[in-house]
Amino acid sequence: MNNYPLTLLYDESCPLCKLEIDNLKARNDKNLLRFIDISGEQFDTSPYGIPQAELMRVIHAIKPDNSVVTGVAVFRLAYEAIGLGWITAPTGWPLLKPLFDWLYIRVADNRYRLSSRVTGYLFEVAAKRAEKRSSKCKDDQCSVK
Repeated sequence: MNNYPLTLLYDESCPLCKLEIDNLKARNDKNLLRFIDISGEQFDTSPYGIPQAELMRVIHAIKPDNSVVTGVAVFRLAYEAIGLGWITAPTGWPLLKPLFDWLYIRVADNRYRLSSRVTGYLFEVAAKRAEKRSSKCKDDQCSVK
C-alpha cells in the first residue's frame, strides 16, 4: 500500500509542534507530505470524522486510502518520506515501540508546558540552521554540500 502523499494534521499553535513541522516542511523536497493546521477556528473536522479535541490531543495523519495514523507512527512515515526514516526506525522496533508510544503521549499531553521551557533553545538552534543554509545562497545561487 502507498503511504504517500501523507497529510499531517498538526497544531500550529504549539511552538514545539510548529518547529517540528517546519523542519519537515523544509525537507519535503519530494512533496510526499501535506500539512493542515488544525488549530485555527476555520478548520473543519467533518471530512475526517475525528473530534477536534482528539485531533488536538495527538498528531494525526491521513494516508491516500483515507486510513488514519496517529502518534509516533506519523513521525515514522513523515521521516521516511523525507529520507530520514533511519532516525525514527527504532520507534517501531517491537521491544522499543511501547516505550516510544508511552513517551510520545506524555510529551503530547504536556507539549505546551514543554514548549515554554525548551522553545527558546530550539528556536535558537533553528535560527542558526536557517542562517547556515542561507549563507550557502549568494546572488540567487545556492550550493549544497
